[in-house]
Amino acid sequence: MSKKVIVTGVLGQDGANMCEYLLKTTGHQIFGMMRRSANPNFGNTRGFQDDKKFKFIYGDLTDEINIDRLVKDIEPDFFINFAANSFVGCSWDMPLQVFDVNTLGVIRCLESLKKFSPSCRFYSAGSSEQFGDVDYSPQDLKHPFKPRSPYGASKCAAHHVVKVYRESYDMFAVHSILFNHEGTKRGEEFVTRKITKGVARISEIIRGIDSWRGRHGEPAEFDPIELGSLDAKRDWSDSEDFVKGVWLMLNQDDPKDYLLASGETHSIREFVEKAFTFAEFTGDWEGEGVDEKYIASGGRHKYVLVKVNPEFYRPAEVNLLHGDPSLARDELGWKPESSFDDLVRKMVEHDLKNEQKN
Repeated sequence: MSKKVIVTGVLGQDGANMCEYLLKTTGHQIFGMMRRSANPNFGNTRGFQDDKKFKFIYGDLTDEINIDRLVKDIEPDFFINFAANSFVGCSWDMPLQVFDVNTLGVIRCLESLKKFSPSCRFYSAGSSEQFGDVDYSPQDLKHPFKPRSPYGASKCAAHHVVKVYRESYDMFAVHSILFNHEGTKRGEEFVTRKITKGVARISEIIRGIDSWRGRHGEPAEFDPIELGSLDAKRDWSDSEDFVKGVWLMLNQDDPKDYLLASGETHSIREFVEKAFTFAEFTGDWEGEGVDEKYIASGGRHKYVLVKVNPEFYRPAEVNLLHGDPSLARDELGWKPESSFDDLVRKMVEHDLKNEQKN
């Protein structure tokens, strides 16, 4: 039987991937919620926005009247909330706005569902940033929350709110912990996409001017990729794998929180090396601390591909995040299909194609 599904954050990575996945695998009517803006970017939705089972709706998690109206009119069977102020780095600059969207926004959704669609199944996206200053690895759902950013704290608060509504009002509401997940729809401000787009940009410039494989030419001129902490380690997966896990959570008999992760970690430094490797570049790290650089090797010129910019250091860095997905594997039958190499390769190849088109 066809169901009605509201997916918030449809223009972002996870919201778009969830809509695409549901349109391919179910006959459900999908309502993709977006904020009204002067210049919306539909790049992530072009592949499915003309599907007859999909419809854009305008909504804002900071506007309870708007959320009430949408829930009352649509009466959704599922409400999947991926809308958030999700860029950790800027959460120190706008902590009140982060909490208004990430925490109070969840309360507004739950209140609307409680009033107008109490049987709806609600999903709230959590984050490994909730663990923050970790006590042990890999982290599981028993690990205490010790956030080190306003973003992480806002997600902790949302986690507790979902639990309160689930237990107080017998609602099907879950808040899962999602470790880092990336893909070709990832926003350009996030470090992984910043790296892969930078690799594509530099690759095209060097090959076009210097001709990497030995032809004569003047040195290429370009700005290197600028990054903060190179040694922070993250547990990276593919967003397309995660939306499948989220859908499994929402279709269990009883609501329960889960954790999605790959179960392995890689540093920013490793991500850089892999990304350049898939663009057929190699390099060497030289210098230390803020003077460290990644220098191209094997070519005519010693190009600086990456350098450290202390402006990108966070006030309080999370050095290690490493998830234990065993509960999701054992109870949901979920496991990631893409490896770390698969993910980086896919992102680099995507950005290389886009760069070549431009």
